[in-house]
Amino acid sequence: MKGRLAVVDDEVTICRRLAHVFSKDDFDVETFGSASAFLQRIRQTSFDIVLVDLRLPDVDGLEVLTRVKRLNPDTEVILVTGYGSIETAIKAIKLGAFHYVTKPFKIRELASLVNRAHEKIELRKENRKLREMLKGKDVIKQIVGKSPAMQEVFKLIYKVAAVDCNVLLLGQSGTGKELVARAIHELSPRKNRPFVAFNCGGFTEELITSELFGYEKGAFTGAHATKIGLMEAASGGTVFLDEVTEMSLSMQVKLLHVIQEKRILRVGGIEPVNLDIRIIAASNKDLKHEVSLGNFREDLYFRLNVVTIKLPPLTERNGDISLLISHFIDKYSTLFGKKVRGIDKLAKDILLNYSFPGNVRELENIIERAVALTEKDMLTVDDLPADLRELEFDTFEGEGLLPLEEVEKRYIMKVLEKTGHNKAMATQILKVPRTTLWRKLKKYGLESSLVSGRSLKKTF
Repeated sequence: MKGRLAVVDDEVTICRRLAHVFSKDDFDVETFGSASAFLQRIRQTSFDIVLVDLRLPDVDGLEVLTRVKRLNPDTEVILVTGYGSIETAIKAIKLGAFHYVTKPFKIRELASLVNRAHEKIELRKENRKLREMLKGKDVIKQIVGKSPAMQEVFKLIYKVAAVDCNVLLLGQSGTGKELVARAIHELSPRKNRPFVAFNCGGFTEELITSELFGYEKGAFTGAHATKIGLMEAASGGTVFLDEVTEMSLSMQVKLLHVIQEKRILRVGGIEPVNLDIRIIAASNKDLKHEVSLGNFREDLYFRLNVVTIKLPPLTERNGDISLLISHFIDKYSTLFGKKVRGIDKLAKDILLNYSFPGNVRELENIIERAVALTEKDMLTVDDLPADLRELEFDTFEGEGLLPLEEVEKRYIMKVLEKTGHNKAMATQILKVPRTTLWRKLKKYGLESSLVSGRSLKKTF
């Protein structure tokens, strides 16, 4: 069916004729001989298109138009009357009417108007659907990555988003667990309902209980009014519980009860509140190990672990660091109103060789700080934090303590390797004049390698 159409006219013959015509045109048609009957009906159901006579015995057609638009702004209303005037037509359009026609009308012209209204409704639906799709994709775009590990994560996000089940996200701090949770929500049928995030770490059990479940007025000292909890506020949507392993065992029992019964009891309350929520839980710990240690309830683990998505650390995402660097430079250049167009090779190489214990969050903080403080259009080593400006030394296990000259020689060799034997870059890193560098190269027999660009053998 094209949609639901209502005909409101006190002339029975017109109602019958229009019902016959538009039913054949694949509309689901209902007719009403009075405005009162129609207004009572729209409290129970909605219509896509309404054809209403301007002069009705009980309620004016313009009043019907106003009430319809108040209840459902997307409904298209076409006014029909035998007493047409320019003033009335203008008023009807201002009130939101799709069109205004006078009697006697030609069925073909009215049918054309109705189908144009239908096309407008379909276009609006398509635009809304497109916006929702783009919204979901925008969230996915924030999770930057083309590595095989991240492609697997993306596949799981799309699959699990369509299935209304609980999800467990596991990964080190800074790997983007909340971004993944939001992406699942935005791509799911619950996308038009709330997404509520709560970090379970660092709070007492009493505070977690009152925040998640809410409380009644007078439940405890300071409860001056009833407060709806986050789970109740997320009705129809998604609740993201980050660091769920930080919950006490007694709090885990309460959460298990909520998941099983699909209802909560506010603190101090006696009437349970039904819930319709999806739970996405996350942790930076191995939950199986926590269960074996007795720190996490096994029954709760199985309730949360319907589908598990493991987020890889940045060190396991080969090729993603360069993408993330470019993404964050663009993001913060726009945010700070700057024109930073990239990062030079030396600074980038330092980041590519860094271990990133704080994962993506740490990389983002480094780039945000660099873009905020730089006065250049390209990020350089000088824009990186002090601890990253120094190249890492590998340990000399089994070699014992080395003479200072040997350490200096090996360090110069590593700088040359990292800079592609670029003399200017090497002097910048070593913080020495060019003449000093040449003297050191000659001393250690390295000058021919720099001149020819020949690759030096990596010794550490």
